Amino acid sequence: MDAWEFYKGKNILAPMVRVNTMPTRLLAAEYGADIVYSEELIDRKMMKVKRVENTAWGTVDFIDPDATNDDTAVVFQTTPEEKNRLVMQLGTGDATRALQSAMVAVNDVAAIDINMGCPLKFSTASGAGSALLKKPETVHDILTTLRRNLPAETHVTCKIRLLETIEQTVELARVIEKCGVSAFGVHGRYVGQRPRDAAHWDQIKQVVESVSCPVIANGDVFEYSDFEKIRAETGAAAAMCGRGAMWNQSIFRKEGVIPPRDNLNSLLTKCFEWNHSLKNTKYLTREILIKSTGLENEEGWALNKSKSLADVAGVFNIPANVIGRKRVSNLKRPCEDSVENDENVRVKSSSEQ
Repeated sequence: MDAWEFYKGKNILAPMVRVNTMPTRLLAAEYGADIVYSEELIDRKMMKVKRVENTAWGTVDFIDPDATNDDTAVVFQTTPEEKNRLVMQLGTGDATRALQSAMVAVNDVAAIDINMGCPLKFSTASGAGSALLKKPETVHDILTTLRRNLPAETHVTCKIRLLETIEQTVELARVIEKCGVSAFGVHGRYVGQRPRDAAHWDQIKQVVESVSCPVIANGDVFEYSDFEKIRAETGAAAAMCGRGAMWNQSIFRKEGVIPPRDNLNSLLTKCFEWNHSLKNTKYLTREILIKSTGLENEEGWALNKSKSLADVAGVFNIPANVIGRKRVSNLKRPCEDSVENDENVRVKSSSEQ
C-alpha cells in the first residue's frame, strides 16, 4: 500500500509511554482507529530482546532476557491481527541502533517511526526524542538508513515538534521529506510547551504546505469531530489523538464517546482476556480514573492495593472468569486437538532476525 493510501483521511492513536500497550491499541482499533502506534521503545532494549512466537496466546512477544520479573519481561507484545495498522515507534539517536532495533520487529508491523518530539529527559539524555530536532544530519542519517535497508512495503516515518521559528520547522520538514519517508507527524507544540498550552494548528498548516508527502497532524484532538477539523484546518493527510484517547479510547467512535466507566470496563476486559501485566493494567486504569472519578476514594484505594488481576476485577465488578479468555486453548472447540503448552514457543534472538 502506498503512503497516501495508507495515511489519507486516517484517524490515528498517538504514541504514549506506558499507555500504548496491546490492550489500548486493540480497543482503540475496535472503536475505529485506523492506525495505532506502540509506545516509544528504546533502541538499546529492543536490540537485545528475544522474539517469541507465543503459540499459547497467539501473540508475538519481545522478551527482555535480563528481566527479573514478569511485569518487566515483555518489552513489546503484538498479535497478527494488528500488523497492518501497527506502527512501532523507536527512541533512538543513532542510525545503526535504529536499524538493528527495527529489524527485530519489521515483519510484525506496518511501519517504523522515530520519536523526534519527546522532550522528557529519559528520551533526550541519549540523544533521542526532541534532541534530534536540532540535529538534521543525524535525522537524515537515521531515516535514510532505515529507508535504504527496510523492506519497501514497510513505511518509515518520524514525529516532530515545532522548532523556535516556523522557518526552522519547515527547513527540518524538508530535510525529512528528502529522506524518502512515507509520512511524518507534527505535534503542534514547541518543546517547552505543556499539554495545557494550545496547539498551533496554523503552524502545522504551514508545514503541510511546504512538503509533498503526507503529514499527520497532532494536538488538541479531544472528540471525534476534531479529527476532521484538524485535517480541514491544516490540510494534513491524517489526524492523531493522544490524551483524548488515553482518557477514553472510544473517541475513535464516529457515533460518539461512550461513558468513561463503560470504556474502562472494556479496557479492563481486554487486559484480563490477554492476562496482561498487572502493573500496566493498574497504570492504564489510574490514568482513566484520574480524569473521571479520581483516585482518592474507596475504589482508588482498592485498586492501589490490588495484587492480582483477579483483585482488580473484583474492584470493578468484572467476572474473574474473563481472565485468560484469549488463551488459545480457551478458544478452541472441544472437538479440536489440544494446543501446545506455554513452553512450546518459537524463539529468535534479535541477531537472528
